[in-house]
Amino acid sequence: MFAMGERAIAAEARDLVKDFDGKRAVDGVSLTVPEGSITGILGPNGAGKTTTLRMMLGIIDPTSGTRTLLGHDRPLEVAREVGYLPEERGLYPTMPASEAIAFMGALRGLPIAEGRRRALQLLSDRGHEDWAKRPIRTLSKGMAQTVQLLGTIVHRPRLIVLDEPFSGLDALNQEKLEQLIRDQAAAGVTVIFSTHVIAHAERLCERVAIIAEGRAAFEGAVDEARSRLRPIVHLRTRMADGPWRSALPTSAKNVAGEWRFELPEGGPEPLLKALLDSAAGIETLSIERPGLHDAFIAIAGEAAAREMGHSPAEAGSE
Repeated sequence: MFAMGERAIAAEARDLVKDFDGKRAVDGVSLTVPEGSITGILGPNGAGKTTTLRMMLGIIDPTSGTRTLLGHDRPLEVAREVGYLPEERGLYPTMPASEAIAFMGALRGLPIAEGRRRALQLLSDRGHEDWAKRPIRTLSKGMAQTVQLLGTIVHRPRLIVLDEPFSGLDALNQEKLEQLIRDQAAAGVTVIFSTHVIAHAERLCERVAIIAEGRAAFEGAVDEARSRLRPIVHLRTRMADGPWRSALPTSAKNVAGEWRFELPEGGPEPLLKALLDSAAGIETLSIERPGLHDAFIAIAGEAAAREMGHSPAEAGSE
């Protein structure tokens, strides 16, 4: 595998393009995934996330561009070292949960007897021993999705790819899935997941790719995305007016008695001096670092945010 500083590269895509019937679904997407990292692919439905993942896994071939998976430029050669949860879920409804998990492992080369043993252990570790013999059709949607997730990791892959894994899960099961992803990364497994819910990426990811209309608007570290925006200052004073007002940027806005503005290039010191010199009476002063949601809007645009079910007014709320 290629190296990225001190870390090997588990997956890499360069200028991936995919056309379907003359229509371009993905247009030059590049992505670098360090080994052992959690990487999120963000974008609204129809942005090209699923197509990008399928090209990287070798399920479909790109029209142009290259991809490397676990050091191989033919991804299917390492399919047994990959766990993949597609967006379209599917399990045999009459199959017991433990058998479904073992069956999914067998598809990746895991002996069925070992798969059964691991399936029971995975269920037991999560307090779901009673699911083992229950047919899939008797499980709730969230329970069935959990079974499929366990089937995705039962063969202990080096790389896990999850396409919209949080879709359809309630808040409790989303939290459990987030912990499962953290646990896998802590064990050295590389995780890639796509999502249109920025909050999951904010909590989990080291790196993100932001895809809008088939193009990669950004690819890199989460901190790098957030650093594209300046921190926001929140200020309340006892004195409503005074000479200190001249130290505020012209873009400062007063919202319900609180001044909000981007931190000036020179830092907060000139403003602090003006406030102290004029005895303005500082009630609250805080500097808020922009969140990934704010960065997404800045990078992909408000239209893409709206398509994902978020409005600019929600910035920083997740």
